[in-house]
Amino acid sequence: MNETAKRHPISPENATAIKRWITDRGGVALWGSVDLSDLSWSVLTPKLTEAGAETPKPHWKAGQTPARVFTCLEDFEVVTPREVKRFHVAVRTTQTGRVKLTDASTRHVRSAVEKAGENAWYEFDYSVQKAVILVPDQTVLLEVYEPEVVKV
Repeated sequence: MNETAKRHPISPENATAIKRWITDRGGVALWGSVDLSDLSWSVLTPKLTEAGAETPKPHWKAGQTPARVFTCLEDFEVVTPREVKRFHVAVRTTQTGRVKLTDASTRHVRSAVEKAGENAWYEFDYSVQKAVILVPDQTVLLEVYEPEVVKV
């Protein structure tokens, strides 16, 4: 890993797939957004298809080529989140039929993320229409990460 490059955070749910893509599929491609109304969008794919060809552009929002290609396990860190706040959000339907947060809910979510700290982020619990504010609880390098085995 380039010492000046920042490690890319991934969730525990994606750790196994990312390891497999690095070892069996030539690495991991990070695709950035060309959608000016959603520049924060990105997606990870294997660098190569199962047939060994370059993975094609995965979505219309993606650029023509990956923004970055990762080839080492040490380029990733597995971040286990901790929930710090959860609250109901109001939504509205746009003229195009999309559902989005109201302006007041958007301000509330942004404020809650800012108060939670520099590395905080939010996700939505769509089943109950709530915003969930999260912060990193534990961070482990992917190369040493071992998923917890749940016994049934």
